Amino acid sequence: MSLPGGIRVRIVLVLVGIVAGALGTAYMIVVPSLEQRLVEARLDQLEAIAVPLAPTLSDDTSRWQNSVETYAVATNARVVAFSVLSRNPEKLALAVAADSRTKSSRDVANDPVALAALASGDVERGRVSQGGSDYADVAFSLGGDAVLLFRAPLSDSLTTVRLVRERLLLATAFALVLALILGLTAAGMLSHRLLRLETAAERIAGGDFGAPVVDHGNDEIGELARAFDRMRVHLAQLDNARKEFVANASHELRTPLFSIGGFLELLADEDLDEETRAGFIETMQGQVQRLTRLSTDLLDLSRVDAGQLTVMHEPVDLGSVVHMLAGEIEHLAAATGHVLQTDIEDDVWCLADDARVLQIGRALATNAMTHPPAGTQVTLRARRRKDRAELSVEDDGPGIPRGQSEAVFGRFYRAEGGMASGSGLGLAIAREIARIMDGEVRLDSSASPTVFTLDLPGEPVPPGAFSRENAPRSPEHVT
Repeated sequence: MSLPGGIRVRIVLVLVGIVAGALGTAYMIVVPSLEQRLVEARLDQLEAIAVPLAPTLSDDTSRWQNSVETYAVATNARVVAFSVLSRNPEKLALAVAADSRTKSSRDVANDPVALAALASGDVERGRVSQGGSDYADVAFSLGGDAVLLFRAPLSDSLTTVRLVRERLLLATAFALVLALILGLTAAGMLSHRLLRLETAAERIAGGDFGAPVVDHGNDEIGELARAFDRMRVHLAQLDNARKEFVANASHELRTPLFSIGGFLELLADEDLDEETRAGFIETMQGQVQRLTRLSTDLLDLSRVDAGQLTVMHEPVDLGSVVHMLAGEIEHLAAATGHVLQTDIEDDVWCLADDARVLQIGRALATNAMTHPPAGTQVTLRARRRKDRAELSVEDDGPGIPRGQSEAVFGRFYRAEGGMASGSGLGLAIAREIARIMDGEVRLDSSASPTVFTLDLPGEPVPPGAFSRENAPRSPEHVT
């Protein structure tokens, strides 16, 4: 079970984390970089003024005090000229001259920048921290053991950095609070929409398909809601079809069972003449065949769903299939008042299962005999189309409405106002079996005539091909 407000908390945490991470990264990049730039700028400024001044210092150390005072004013920095007892950096330096603002030069006696200039004999610069303060130091070697040091405080520059740091921290705090508020608001709206979808899903799972799933958003959740609503409509249609199928199947089962039971009672209890007895037996045989067809459809459907329906792939003469199919449905055509014709090209062979091809052809032909009105011409065709072979059933009836051209292949589908009394599984099973044989069943009903076509992979005429009189085996014997 998920924690209360789980997704809301996660969204807020992610949003706050992103804001904190972004501002923290900016802080880590901006503040040190700004501090470095300001320090370098102060060093550049000090060096630019001090470099021209250093060579003007005379060799007479007695005059250094006046020069140092002048340099201090010109650079607005502390200036100290000193020498060292030895080149050992641990030895204290002796100040020769310092500007009047300096009370003591002991604090710069071991200045690392001055000692570096003494060691290198060149100009050195750097940042020095001392006594809790930071300074920009520029030192010049005066030759021998003398060094001229310019020291300027970095307090102004670092104050700017400190101000920027404080502003960034304040902005970070404000942004985090704002992200928290906005995150909670957005997450609340999002979780509310998801909760509505969850409620709708539970309602649909409970079998209530009446209320639509509504979400007017144009984002992914809106698309999900619309997909849910399409699922609801489809499930509603499927549920209605299932209920109708159960009712139809119950009727289909009950009617022949009652009929058979009634005739059995008559046969057992009445003294019947042979002609009447034979009529009863013939009627019962018809009802048994009706039950057999229904059970076969249900068995095929369960095998298709379980992926256990197996077919053979062998050369099949579609002309022979059409020839046998026409013989099977002649009596049905006569009974329904349809005109039956055949159009068979020579040597139309395919790679398929002959019993299953006949089963599909029977479903297509029976459909053409039961739905169109009496007087409709029904034509069974077998023809070759390049590397494909086709068995088609064509009728010149009123056709199928465009909106139902795919629905007729749906399971449990039965046309409204039709004459059919079957289970509504024939075309659905036919399409699935054709797919397993690497073929397809398609419908062309854009205009009269209506044509159902079984399209299968073509096959060359095998040596010693059998004649059309050799009929395929019946699918009832397929295991």
